[in-house]
Amino acid sequence: MEYSEKVMEHFARPHNVGKIDDADGIGEVGNAKCGDIMKMYIKVDDGIITDVKFNTYGCASAIATSSMATDLIKGKPISEALKLTNKAVVEALDGLPAVKIHCSVLAEEAIKAAVKDYYDKNGIEYDKELFKEDSCNYEHHH
Repeated sequence: MEYSEKVMEHFARPHNVGKIDDADGIGEVGNAKCGDIMKMYIKVDDGIITDVKFNTYGCASAIATSSMATDLIKGKPISEALKLTNKAVVEALDGLPAVKIHCSVLAEEAIKAAVKDYYDKNGIEYDKELFKEDSCNYEHHH
């Protein structure tokens, strides 16, 4: 399997790893059955994601996509972070092997889960359609 240089960089030295103790939103996606678990923490100030950290247990692709996804949403308004697609993350990494694309979906879902948690904690109304739960319903080929 060929990984791009960017994927290898983010895997070897992922950005924004860790946890935020007083996070405004926490999203956990994936499950042990899938083998990849991703936990994302966000700090929000006035609708802007001021800080983001993640912990990912999974393959190189899962770690690289989490790292890249956190880079892409840091300092951005929540509305923009919610528009981040796994396709955009994969493109930013210069592509992923086809069998690893599902790993990038986790990053997108983790961001949404963290934002949803933030909304719920703060009683903010949101469009439920944005947060459809559908992780791990696709076929896995490891």
